[in-house]
Amino acid sequence: MVAKLHAKSVQPTHSDTGLVERAAELSARFLGGRARPNSIRWVTNQNSRWGSATPAARAIRLSHKLQGMPDWVVDYVILHEMAHLIEPSHNGTFWALLDNYPHTETAKAFLLGAAYAADHGLSGR
Repeated sequence: MVAKLHAKSVQPTHSDTGLVERAAELSARFLGGRARPNSIRWVTNQNSRWGSATPAARAIRLSHKLQGMPDWVVDYVILHEMAHLIEPSHNGTFWALLDNYPHTETAKAFLLGAAYAADHGLSGR
């Protein structure tokens, strides 16, 4: 499975401009439009996180390592980081914000598997 993912193009699923549009769609659909990032972009300097958010600046950064992963996984990471714009900590309020996204648990498992594969040299590269 990992080899198949890497065999795909490593082009971003969405451009930085497309990420802004996608985030707006996801916020409207799953967060009641409450999360509105000022910026969302791909970065290459995140090696231990899939994404990060700075609530004060309303900025979201996504690891380039997500590029080529299924859209529902990227969407989960976008939603996760947008939830931090509403609730900065990983408390019950934060996780409740993600309850409406139907792929939350599957995406978390996918990312754990991808991280394990990368950490153990199973990336297929």
